[in-house]
Order: sequence, then structure tokens, then C-alpha cells
Amino acid sequence: MTKLREHFYKNKEAIKEDLLTLTRAESPTQDKRLVDACGMELSKLFQNYFGVEPEVFKQDIQGDHLKFKIGNGEKRVLILVHFDTVWDVGRIPIVEKDGKLHGPGVFDMKSGIIQALWAVKGLTEVEGGLEGLEIVFLCTSDEEIGSVSSRELIETEAKKADAVLVTEAPVHGNGALKTSRNGVGIYEIITKGVSSHAGSHHGDGVSAIKEMAHQIIKLEGMTDYELGTTVNIGIVEGGTRLNVVPDRARATIDFRVKTKEEGERMVKVVESLEPLTEGAEIEIRGSLNRPPMERTEATAKLFGYAKEAAKEIGFDLEEAHIGGGSDGNFTAGLGIPTIDGLGCYGDGAHAKHEHIVLEDLPKRTALIAHLLKNIAKA
Repeated sequence: MTKLREHFYKNKEAIKEDLLTLTRAESPTQDKRLVDACGMELSKLFQNYFGVEPEVFKQDIQGDHLKFKIGNGEKRVLILVHFDTVWDVGRIPIVEKDGKLHGPGVFDMKSGIIQALWAVKGLTEVEGGLEGLEIVFLCTSDEEIGSVSSRELIETEAKKADAVLVTEAPVHGNGALKTSRNGVGIYEIITKGVSSHAGSHHGDGVSAIKEMAHQIIKLEGMTDYELGTTVNIGIVEGGTRLNVVPDRARATIDFRVKTKEEGERMVKVVESLEPLTEGAEIEIRGSLNRPPMERTEATAKLFGYAKEAAKEIGFDLEEAHIGGGSDGNFTAGLGIPTIDGLGCYGDGAHAKHEHIVLEDLPKRTALIAHLLKNIAKA
């Protein structure tokens, strides 16, 4: 057992208590007051452990974003976290049972925040410093709704960094890190027709729902599993009355792609859709919300440092590609070496059984600390 791993296991109760403090500060994305209150709890931890105050990026609607800088070395590592959650207050009780800690956001991703904080704390206490590193924590408040207000800030900070670590949860089943993720396109399609009486003047109408049905079949047909491209129509709504030819319908489009080139192709296809029903009109709104996080040679090298760190601690570490997106997509899209999934093992993101495995909390904290050491030595 390394000195760092031993240190985190000795302090596992303190690590858990910090996680409980942050989890109790419930922070549903759309409640600015509560998200900012959670940010204050986070700021207290950084003040207590490192004596640093946040640089605050004020927001009018969502919670404020926070940036903390620790150390002044030549190599800059950006640790990217979000402290908003999908849960309304009181929906998920905080319960410790059978070696698991359940709670709102405990898995996605407050445990990852505490791990990264304690990893840096451990390096300063056990190793005597950060070995030529400058660590920047960027803590954002709107990841769960697409990082609308934080994307520009994330990209600005990433351009200054040598590497980006994202402490979202690892892959369930084997605890693998995420070295690539799908890009995500989010669109809304609106079809417009002409309303009329469904009985006496049916022929005068143009059904927006009929047009939408054609578009849905076309869009869903773009799914290509060999390419790794999927299209999902998640919401469909339209019409006003049973006996009225509908003049409006709406649907949402979620597509996923593995490569930048495929993302560009899908954007062009979706944004150039044309009506297939005479007299109908369509309107398309949206964008590629997150570019693909592609595995590059620099990413592979960074994962190598993580794999070596895991070996030092005493376990084997794998890597994986997953379909979901994260803020790491933005940084990887800029060509900055990025790895994701450094958070605590568990399950249930956005689900009522959300939890982490407590025994893994100090181990995954040690993984981040050793990874930082390896980046510093490289």
C-alpha cells in the first residue's frame, strides 16, 4: 500500500463526512438559490483545506460557476466538475446501508468532487506539495441541462491546460475510465400544416402530424450501429382536438455520433430536412450540443499515466468508450488530452437507486492523487 493510499484509507471517515456535507446541500440545477448555497459549502472546503477563495462567475438564471487555483507549477491540470444535480429537493433520501451511500448526486457527481479535493489535499500533506503542478478546479452549475452558460468558460480554461481530468463516475461493471464519448446533437422539429374539420372539410386540411410521422421515420432510419450513430425521437406532441386536422406538431431529436466528421454530416442532414407532405412546412431548431470526445494519442498517453497509477495502488484499470456525453467532450473537442470517469464506483445516475460503494471512495481518491503525480513527473 502506498503512503497516499494509506493516508486516504486512514481518513476515509473524514472523506465521507465531506461528501455528506456536499450531498446534504441539495442542488437541483433549476434552483439558483440552492445551487449557490451548495457552492458556498464547496467554497468552505477549499478555504478550510487550502486557504483559497473562489473566482466567482456570476449567473442570472443558473447557479454561479466557481474556479479555484492551487499551486503555481509550470504544468497546469484542469479538474472539471459540476455540482448541480437532476433531483428536486427531498426526492432521494441520504442513506448508508450495506457498504453503500445513497443520496441525490452522490454518484453524479459529488463524490468525484470530494475525491479530487482530497487527492490534492493528500499530495500537499503526504508528498509535501504539488511537484510543479498548478491545479485549477472549475466547478460548474449547469451540466445537467447541457452546460449552456458554462461551455465558453470550460473551453477558455481548457485552452490554458496541459491536461483535463473529469471526475464523473466510472463505467459501471468494471470501473473503467472513459477515454472517448459520443457527441450529442439536440434538436427540435416543428411541423406546420392547415387545420380543418376532420369530417366535412378533411380534404382542405394539411396534417402536421402526418408530416411529422414521415419525418420521424426518416430520422429514426438514420441510425447506423456500425458507424455508432443513433437517432432517438424522445418527445412527440401535436394536435388540438379529435375532430380537427392538426396544423402543428413538435418532436425532439437526440442523435449520438462517434466522430467529428460524422457529427458534421448529421448536423447537415438534420438541418436540411425538407417537407414530404404537400402544403406542409417544417422548422428545425438546435445544434450539436457536445462534440465527440475522441481518443487521441495524447489521450492514450494520459490514460497510460492513470493505468500506472492504478497499478501502484494495487488494481488493474481499463478504458472504455461510452455513448453519453459530459463536459469533457468540450475540452477533448479542442484537442486537449482529457480522461473522464475518475469518480467513485457505484450506480444509478439519475435513478432512485443512485449510490456509491464506500470502500472505493479512498481507493479512487488515491487513483487521482497518483495520476497527478505521474503527470507531474512526465
